Amino acid sequence: MKQFKINDELISKIKKLIEDNNRDKLLSSLADIHYADLAEIFELLETTEVIFLVKIFDKQKIADALAEIDEDLREIILEKLSAKEIAEKIVELDTDDATDVISKLTEERQERVFSQIKNAELTDDIKELLKYDEDTAGGLMAKELVSVNENLSISKCLDEIRKQAKNVTRVHSIYVVDSKNRLKGRLSLKDVVTAKSRSKVRDIYIPKVDYVTVDQEGEDVAKIMSKYDLEAIPVTNKRKTLLGRITIDDIVDLIKDEAEKDYQLAAGISSEVEVNDSILQLTKARLPWLFLGLLGGLGSVFILKDFEQIMNQPDLRNLFFYTPLIAAMAGNVGVQSSAIIVQGLANDLVKGSLVNRLFKEVGLSLINGFALSVILIIFGQIINQDLFMSLTIAGSMMGVIIIAALVGTFVPIILDKQGIDPAIATGPFITTANDIFGIFLFFYMAKISLGF
Repeated sequence: MKQFKINDELISKIKKLIEDNNRDKLLSSLADIHYADLAEIFELLETTEVIFLVKIFDKQKIADALAEIDEDLREIILEKLSAKEIAEKIVELDTDDATDVISKLTEERQERVFSQIKNAELTDDIKELLKYDEDTAGGLMAKELVSVNENLSISKCLDEIRKQAKNVTRVHSIYVVDSKNRLKGRLSLKDVVTAKSRSKVRDIYIPKVDYVTVDQEGEDVAKIMSKYDLEAIPVTNKRKTLLGRITIDDIVDLIKDEAEKDYQLAAGISSEVEVNDSILQLTKARLPWLFLGLLGGLGSVFILKDFEQIMNQPDLRNLFFYTPLIAAMAGNVGVQSSAIIVQGLANDLVKGSLVNRLFKEVGLSLINGFALSVILIIFGQIINQDLFMSLTIAGSMMGVIIIAALVGTFVPIILDKQGIDPAIATGPFITTANDIFGIFLFFYMAKISLGF
């Protein structure tokens, strides 16, 4: 399929057609557009222009586009629509997407929207999903699925599948339940179509089925689906009652959102913000970590003041000129180590003995530190620096690298064990800590070696 191109020329054309109130030309120009492309176009238009398109386009396509767009923009659009207009879009969506759309409305508006939906079952399903935290399996699941009772004959099973499949966008799996709607297993479509019509579902279903419970964290669900290459996974309660299913598209969205949060956290942004947010929101997100960096810098100032006597000794004064280099090396090594560990924790790969990891990090630091120290000694010889001074600086830097690597390794692990997002350890937190430790260790080790 040829990719639809969204460019300045297209946006200008759409804006002109909206300005001219040329609905027919607009509809014909965008007749075959995918809802994801329509959502992208919404992001590039003014709110009034988006509302214009929302009111004239096919309800199904608009509903799907609303489920795709940024939450802030969707909130603004929904404020401009009546309860009846929102309800018309809601009924076109799967329950998980419908819940996402309606969740940001006030309870009063939600009730007004629900009163406009004639399908009582859909309303009940959405109300049930609204009760779950959005970052749990319950908050991710949709109620649409295909399930059959284990006691059905194959002929009746096929009738039931046909009946339920009409309300399901994509049938990834057929789940088998007992008379109390408890998950028993899954059906292979091949086994269903090749079995004798008088056979029972219980004779052919596969009892082994991966599932999650409604209270499991979304990240845990993502790990399970990734590990077992699942396109969909059923969701149950603690009694194993089948409640819904989660599909891979929702997990991809979750992974994308988590990656964006972690990236911002690693960059020293304390809350989720976007480029178009207000100056106040951006300031609130950035200032706390900048304040931490300021405290770290002041800490470094006090450490340097404790060693200011070096400046009065010409043969030792060169140590001060290496301070930025040591701070940079400590910060870089710490961030590298923490980034690897945070990635491993996210993918559930940090396992085994911490002692083994300790030795591994020390060994890696020794290799890297030795290589960089040799370069530093060569540099010292080039600028005619005293060899013992070069050896002292190189040795001190090697010690700093080892400590920085250990801090970068174990801080994320400790944070993770305390239930704190370890991504925090890849940003200013670890950089600032290692800057302070690095400068202190550098001068302290140099003091021991040079005896000042």
